[in-house]
Amino acid sequence: MIERFIRDVPDFPKPGILFKDITPLLQSAEAFPECIDQLAALIPASSYDVVCGIESRGFLFGAPLALRTGKGFVPIRKPGKLPYKSVSQSYDLEYGKDRIEIHVDAVSHGQRVLLVDDVLATGGTMDAAVKLVRQVGGRVAATCFVIELLFLNGRKRLGDVPVHSLVKY
Repeated sequence: MIERFIRDVPDFPKPGILFKDITPLLQSAEAFPECIDQLAALIPASSYDVVCGIESRGFLFGAPLALRTGKGFVPIRKPGKLPYKSVSQSYDLEYGKDRIEIHVDAVSHGQRVLLVDDVLATGGTMDAAVKLVRQVGGRVAATCFVIELLFLNGRKRLGDVPVHSLVKY
């Protein structure tokens, strides 16, 4: 069902990229809650203590997933957006460089974290998020995505971190 609500947008954000647009999924009053239910079913809620979502589309799935599973939510943000002391990690994108940050007290020492984002492409963003969680003392229980682009091998970059995804291309 979810696949029907993901549209292809050619040449975005630059020529040669086929962007997987989740906007139709978010617009659907039936598909969006179904997507959250499917994400919740991927990983037992007993295996993690908190959900971290990566800005910005990871927020769209991570926050409702946290609500659905009775967990807290931690945002991982772009630079300069967090109001308290934070640590940052840079990473390469398939079309540039970027950086993300987390509050130094976002997770407790040893707390098990589920990391959530919309798409796993090359794995750069999620790899940086894994490093951030570990830097502040958390343990990454697993990662989950709505979409995984298998041909970009992002799963390999995450090493032994469990990867779960709903739709694979």
